[in-house]
Amino acid sequence: MSDIRSTTPNPPAAPAARADDALMREVAQLMVSALNLERKPAEIDPDEPLYGDGLGLDSIDILEVALVISKQYGLQLRADDEDNGLIFRSLRSLCDHVAAHRTH
Repeated sequence: MSDIRSTTPNPPAAPAARADDALMREVAQLMVSALNLERKPAEIDPDEPLYGDGLGLDSIDILEVALVISKQYGLQLRADDEDNGLIFRSLRSLCDHVAAHRTH
């Protein structure tokens, strides 16, 4: 019997939990406060990119957001995590990660 293997990589696993609107408002408020953004939290499109084009955050901003989120929700966001590109893609993806991994 031959061993048939798919050459298609496995898609990333979906988060165990999805963020609700309240969590997205909370995280947007934390970001605005931590970074002194000139936007109101409600003006942040949940699907717009956080880094570069979109919200316009740079790597230092992302580190500051990671620190604030880690403290607030009791989870580890590490600079060397290979999934950071996916986690910090948008407000929605960040909040989905928080919802799936928060400890408080």
